[in-house]
Amino acid sequence: MALSMYAASVPLFTQMLGSLSAVLEKGEAFAAAKSVDPAVLAASRLACDMFPLSRQVQIATDMAKGAVCRLAGVEIPAYADTETTLAELRERIAKTLALIATFTSEQIDGSEEREITITLRRGDLHFTGERYLIHWAIPQILFHCTTAYDILRHNGVDIGKQDFVGEY
Repeated sequence: MALSMYAASVPLFTQMLGSLSAVLEKGEAFAAAKSVDPAVLAASRLACDMFPLSRQVQIATDMAKGAVCRLAGVEIPAYADTETTLAELRERIAKTLALIATFTSEQIDGSEEREITITLRRGDLHFTGERYLIHWAIPQILFHCTTAYDILRHNGVDIGKQDFVGEY
């Protein structure tokens, strides 16, 4: 049996964003225990030319909501990128998870050949739905979730592989 577009997207995005929320919660507990302003963690980066934790979470959620909406052929809701605390970032993840949960397999399955165009500063990228999911959306979400995890870990938050992988 072939893996469906729904099965390859919604459960994975749900797992990864759920894990991301859980590591942010551990970041909040770490900040409270160490008397660190959680906004400091939200603004932390791995390198000076990389986005901070807050932007990593924003991009991960944008990629997840964008992927399911594009695959389903519906308009992508816009989120304001105003989160500055770990709690606000967790709220954004919760909002994204709630949106993703509204999609059914009937809306997403069969989107393998749907034409999807992504507009970047350097120009447009054109994909089929399957290529978009496998070669663009999934790697983007995994990269930004991993980078957010790495920022927290680099700052001393006691998290490990199981926290990243989450419930499955």
